[in-house]
Amino acid sequence: MMVSTRGRYALRVMVDLAEHASEGYIAMKEVAERQDISLKYLERILPILVKANLIEGVHGKGGGYKLTREAKSYPVGEILRLTEGDLAPVACLECGSEPCAKVAQCRTISMWRQLQSLVNDYLDGVTVADLMRT
Repeated sequence: MMVSTRGRYALRVMVDLAEHASEGYIAMKEVAERQDISLKYLERILPILVKANLIEGVHGKGGGYKLTREAKSYPVGEILRLTEGDLAPVACLECGSEPCAKVAQCRTISMWRQLQSLVNDYLDGVTVADLMRT
């Protein structure tokens, strides 16, 4: 599993918004500057987070973005599945994939399933609040 730039940046944005939650709505430009992420890239990431109701945004003067809930209630796995899609280690375990014709005799499928479970359990056990402490 390789986490893309989009997934890594989404996590950085969420941590940044959590760290500045007491300031209300945070301008995209401020997040971009603090996180050294281009505005153009943020313009692609933030709508994904808004659409999933992880953050909310307000346009105009005094506008910006803020979290919709407390940092401790955002599992990293939720954010990565949103930005990365499935976190399956092999194609045959991706959601919506066609059943593999060789699954009955596959010697590795149980290992892949266990790996997928370990990855998801770990990422769902780490929250944005945990990332703020590291």
